[in-house]
Amino acid sequence: MCQRITGSHDVQSAGAFYPSGICLAVLTNSRNPDIVTTVPIHPHQSTRNGAARQQTLRAQNLALVAYAVTNSAEPLSRAEVASATGLTRATVSTLVDRLILAGILTELAPVATGGAGRPAVPLVPAARTLVGLGLQVDVDYLAACLVDLTGETVVSQQIPGDFRDSDPVFVLAQLADLADKMVERAEELGLRIAGARLALPGLVDTELGILRIAPNLGWSEVNIADHIQLPGIPLSISNDAKLAALAEVDAGVTDSFVYVSGDLGIGGAIVVNGELFGGAHGWSGEFGHVIAEANGPQCGCGAYGCLETIAGKAAIMTNAGLSPTAPIIALIDLLDADDARAKAALAAANKAFAAVLSDIINVLDLPTIIIGGELAPLLPYLHDDLMRQIKLRVLSAPYASLRIQASGIGSNQAAIGGAREILREVIGNPATWC
Repeated sequence: MCQRITGSHDVQSAGAFYPSGICLAVLTNSRNPDIVTTVPIHPHQSTRNGAARQQTLRAQNLALVAYAVTNSAEPLSRAEVASATGLTRATVSTLVDRLILAGILTELAPVATGGAGRPAVPLVPAARTLVGLGLQVDVDYLAACLVDLTGETVVSQQIPGDFRDSDPVFVLAQLADLADKMVERAEELGLRIAGARLALPGLVDTELGILRIAPNLGWSEVNIADHIQLPGIPLSISNDAKLAALAEVDAGVTDSFVYVSGDLGIGGAIVVNGELFGGAHGWSGEFGHVIAEANGPQCGCGAYGCLETIAGKAAIMTNAGLSPTAPIIALIDLLDADDARAKAALAAANKAFAAVLSDIINVLDLPTIIIGGELAPLLPYLHDDLMRQIKLRVLSAPYASLRIQASGIGSNQAAIGGAREILREVIGNPATWC
């Protein structure tokens, strides 16, 4: 059963403010004091002076209850939710009823507690009610998926293609058709789409909905709303590596890491304590354009020796004597056959990765690196030499538990991350749906 750290001073000192101005109240678990849960509280929804209006206070309390249930490792009863949030049982019961009616929470079968009184009724996120729509543009495919509040991917579809130096009008028309099919499928299944988020491989202006530049697509200054409209469904955009990293957070692998998305280009994101580093819109970077070799090949961005010119998928495949668009399994087959050219291509990529990742670890002091995208299957062939080189470069290596691991989510990771982010926003403001 969770217990809330009470008192305004405790909440302020134990919590932290998001860049958006959200305070985190801290919930501790009485069964295991090492388990700590944070609950977002908007500062204008004050619990300190009781000045919040009734409607605002109700919205805050709905968010507290929804967050407590959806982020608990085990199903909570109403009594346990009341203890976790500091709300009265009567208030919690009313709020839970609203959240159940809205399709955000659902009840499991009653569980006997062994004591007097009614059996406890566990609460969990509702399955197949509200869903997030995730969309993704990659150089090799378009993807879309519907994810529900339990984290299940209900529907997923991918369209392969070669979208390097492509026409955004043509590509986004295909994606719009795919999105329309997802909307139709959601209607057939009786699902409500809470919103859509599009993952793009480049620098994006999330406020204006504009893709500023995506070098590997050959796109610049693309206003997404000019190409995709989903009536009644809000559509937003984000960087693909950022959303892929958030999918890792939801998968519960670890809460602080460097995420590297390795495809034709190489993107990245920094996650600290389960949150993207760098502000309300998160920080995401083009790791592929960090200089790995000063006198290296010229990159499409105009610079020389960028990481992706040596360690991007296209570079590795070309250096191994394969087509840059060949599937990664073709390279793995050559490596298994002990092909000298393939091994040399991988060694060069490893050297470049080690140079860049070591600098990132030295600066940020984050010992866990997660490799995603199409390069994830190569990690067994990269790992030992990459770890050896990084340990030679990272000052804290003798004292830290450095770890490099592959993403376990698989394809369409950024689309899944986008859909899950939509649902995070539902939990953060469930009053919109109640």
